Amino acid sequence: MSIETLITPYRGKFATLLLFGPPGSGKGTIGKSLSSLFNHVHISSGDIFRSLAPESPAGQLFQTYASKGHLLPDEATVAIWHAYVEGLIATNRYFPSKQLLMLDGIPRTPAQAELMDHYLDLAKLVLLEMPNTNRLIERLKKRALIEKRFDDAEETVLRTLMEVYQKDTAKLLHHYPKDKIVKIDADQKPAAVLRDVLSALENLL
Repeated sequence: MSIETLITPYRGKFATLLLFGPPGSGKGTIGKSLSSLFNHVHISSGDIFRSLAPESPAGQLFQTYASKGHLLPDEATVAIWHAYVEGLIATNRYFPSKQLLMLDGIPRTPAQAELMDHYLDLAKLVLLEMPNTNRLIERLKKRALIEKRFDDAEETVLRTLMEVYQKDTAKLLHHYPKDKIVKIDADQKPAAVLRDVLSALENLL
């Protein structure tokens, strides 16, 4: 008996809300809030990769790149993400026909976006804008202390992440239709950011 006989892979596209912005802009906070309020599914790429077994091939590959502040190769990133989503479906933690998929931190490059077009039906892209790099870095350092996320504590790595975002990830905006993009001022208190997001997505959520 094949595994596909036991668990049928989902063949349709995932109705998706993309949470987009530089590291420290609050994507995770917004994703968790929307998931809690509306019973949608929030997936953070950081949570996926940090949960990889360090001794596994995927875990070793991730550590090699993350330790330098670099991104994983695009094909590997999308493959690991898709396997994770299929796992959620197979274990009844995500119901694609009923729930919105909220992605935080993926795709990060135009190449990833092209690979993921096969899987995603984009509803909206929320762009959390915060141009002050120093404020973003301070946020990440504070988060590292609170959550013991030591990969966020080294300033040289953090600045490399910001440079990667500006160089590669920001190009994603040109991949998606302008009428799908919602811009939010992320340089506010979390409650104010959430208020603006809820207002912008009122008809979707």
